[in-house]
Amino acid sequence: MNNARQNALEYARQNNERFLDELKEFLAIPSISTSPEKNADVQRGAEWVAGQLRSLGMDNVQIMPTGGHPVVYGEQLKAGKDAPTVLIYGHYDVQPVDPLDLWTSDPFKGEVRGDNLYARGSSDMKGQVIASFKAVESVVRTSGLPVNVKWLIEGEEEIGSLNLGEFIKKNKALLKADFCINPDAGLINKDSPTITYGLRGLAYFEIRVYGPDRDLHSGLFGGTVHNPAQALTELVAGMHDKKGRITLPGFYDNVRKSSKAERAEIARLPTTAKHFLKQTNVPALWGEPDYTPEERVSIRPTLEVNGLLSGFTGEGSKTVLPAWAMAKISCRLVPDQEPEEIHKKMVKYMKKHAPKTIRWEVKNLHNSGTAITERDSVGVEAMSKGLEQSWGKRPLFKREGGSIGVVVQLQKYAGVESVLTGFGLPEDNAHSPNEKLHLPTWRKGIDAFVHFFYNMGEL
Repeated sequence: MNNARQNALEYARQNNERFLDELKEFLAIPSISTSPEKNADVQRGAEWVAGQLRSLGMDNVQIMPTGGHPVVYGEQLKAGKDAPTVLIYGHYDVQPVDPLDLWTSDPFKGEVRGDNLYARGSSDMKGQVIASFKAVESVVRTSGLPVNVKWLIEGEEEIGSLNLGEFIKKNKALLKADFCINPDAGLINKDSPTITYGLRGLAYFEIRVYGPDRDLHSGLFGGTVHNPAQALTELVAGMHDKKGRITLPGFYDNVRKSSKAERAEIARLPTTAKHFLKQTNVPALWGEPDYTPEERVSIRPTLEVNGLLSGFTGEGSKTVLPAWAMAKISCRLVPDQEPEEIHKKMVKYMKKHAPKTIRWEVKNLHNSGTAITERDSVGVEAMSKGLEQSWGKRPLFKREGGSIGVVVQLQKYAGVESVLTGFGLPEDNAHSPNEKLHLPTWRKGIDAFVHFFYNMGEL
């Protein structure tokens, strides 16, 4: 190990307590992006982040306006034109804390209990942002960065990054980089460093079925007027066959086939059927029989009912034949499926199967594309090696079942691919009361980032 790398790692260890104190300072800002009454605190969060970047010696630090909460940008390009440029992503906004009575400590006053730090945003993702800041500080204070860095820290991730796509479009030249490091993912468990190299996309629909022009008396009209709730549930039930396959016409036409090597890598993951049963407490698992549970939630597309609404749902009884029924349905998509094409396939299904006794409409509410990063890229190699140097074992590679908007937006609008990692754990209660950060894992994460920068310089 060269002296520069060793000095940076030693600097991080010597300053661990100060790093933790600064994380607590960051966590004390209630930057809840969804609550208008917290707008001043969100702005304060942006200013705190900008102050950190300036203290790291970053240049061109700006708090840049969007249509909502601002983006914080900074850069250091001293490594030169021949060195790679790394864009580092993060977000400074957090989820609401409700229900407050379920917290065992103040959600905005970081409290250490055992190996964990409890506070809103500790894991998602202020802890990850501070890890990246402090890794850079450790390198800058001891030798200097061997790569160029840029920072993109947003304030709207927890409300869907509503204005980030437009921001990236307008500033794609400013954000130009060889790749982006995004620590907003996490580990499968504390002993398994993890890199996420793919994300599923999303097509989200609202289907409405209409019958009579008003709710009817079920005793007078039941049996002669087709009940919209029954019609809709039959249509939704028909969207899967008995083997769990989706029946929308042509739904699987463009699904990219996974290689044997990729499926072998997925088989290394500890997320077996027992894992899913324990996590969910369901009596048995369900889904396509030709794929493992982990494959079903990562490399296969899905269609799920997110909500159903119709008729009388209050206490007691009311004998009505409802005028309408509604279902919220989401499709998780894999490469090379396009949300717009899935919308067309949903409409085609409804035209084919909806009975003439009802009227219907399909609203396309939200679309998000897929994202996938080449696993043999320099950025992935440097991060993989850094995780192995910190944890002492080869990292696991996985494709995530969910979507992260910025990954798709950077790839689509700026041509920048992302390396997804992070040091949060599944049991960290992100978005829930008593959110926490496992501090030994967090400190390993800082070291992994330090290794990453030196690995990039060597590669």
